[in-house]
Amino acid sequence: MVIGLNDQLWMLQGLREWFWQDWLWFPEGMGWADLESRDGQVFSKSGDLWMSLPIALCFLVIRQIFEWKVATPLAALLGVREKVRVHASHNPSLESYFRSTSKHPTQDEVKSLSKQTGSSEKQVHRWFRRRRNQERPNLLKKFREASWRFTFYLLAFIAGLAAVIDKPWFYEKEEMWKDFPKMPLLPSQYWYYMIELGFYFSLLFSVASDVKRKDFKEQIVHHVATILLISFSWCVNYIRAGTMIMLVHDSSDYLLESAKMFNYAGWRKTCNYIFIGFAAVFFISRLVLFPFWIMHATIVYPLTLYPTFFGYYFFNGLLMVLQCLHIFWFGLVLRMAIKFLPGNNIVEDERSDKEETDDSEDGDEEEEKERKTKNGPVQNGHLPLNNNHRKVD
Repeated sequence: MVIGLNDQLWMLQGLREWFWQDWLWFPEGMGWADLESRDGQVFSKSGDLWMSLPIALCFLVIRQIFEWKVATPLAALLGVREKVRVHASHNPSLESYFRSTSKHPTQDEVKSLSKQTGSSEKQVHRWFRRRRNQERPNLLKKFREASWRFTFYLLAFIAGLAAVIDKPWFYEKEEMWKDFPKMPLLPSQYWYYMIELGFYFSLLFSVASDVKRKDFKEQIVHHVATILLISFSWCVNYIRAGTMIMLVHDSSDYLLESAKMFNYAGWRKTCNYIFIGFAAVFFISRLVLFPFWIMHATIVYPLTLYPTFFGYYFFNGLLMVLQCLHIFWFGLVLRMAIKFLPGNNIVEDERSDKEETDDSEDGDEEEEKERKTKNGPVQNGHLPLNNNHRKVD
């Protein structure tokens, strides 16, 4: 058993040494020895990445405090109000089926449940709709999450811009690769990287408890690809390109999160104006600057300096994954924009799981009696309305 364990450790060590060979990650004639700190110059080290984990844990704690002390009072100030949800009646048989079998029963399953419980099919359909709504996150939870991401993305964009605006590679893309890989690490680059990496780790840790959207799988792919991209660019000293990539991504995200905040608060016009700005910035940053400026600098320009190597393909492969996600998300942005253009007064997040309502045609005798009791007798075959508003369950 001891020999087997030693063999496994030896194999892992051999695999590690092979994986990090100079020729895989650097141009010919260059390697890890070029990243040894010397003459007062400091270079990035793979061991530095461990710093991002305690930062991620700090973000998780700070987020809880922020949502409690800042986001919740802000929600009240902006007038975030919850819809009154009608809870599903207590029904052990339907509850057991909901939890163990399916939250969306087929028509045949509804018929079977109807016979089993002695309820009509309409009542079973209504029970499952209401029960699903009970598990959907409320507006306050959505607002808290959006306000937290808005705060981070805005501060990260401002900090990132301050870190690179005076650097030559912010204006000349060729400067991203000047003297590669012997590019000294700056303190501002170190903290920009560690904070961004820690934040994305915190998003990955909390994704299970956050509001689940239709692009849940794409979110996971995005977080993992981003973490790999940041980590890899740090290890092989692609830091100049990495800072520009992070800056481009942070430039539009805070606008989307602020649009969501105002949407949840019911400030429709403000939400729409911000959303228009977000769509424009997203298009320019993700579909123009990212592929034609940054990716051009990472794909085309290095070919004029060095022969291709594995790290070149790996790095640009991750950028391709991100660009595919940009195209996917911009498709959702366009769908929202199309709904907005004809004059709709609300911009909905296409990724959200929308709350279901009880259709009037699916009403049952029980609810009819409930309405009569609340609103008084039927007048001319129609139920009277309270203050000209009809209650929607």
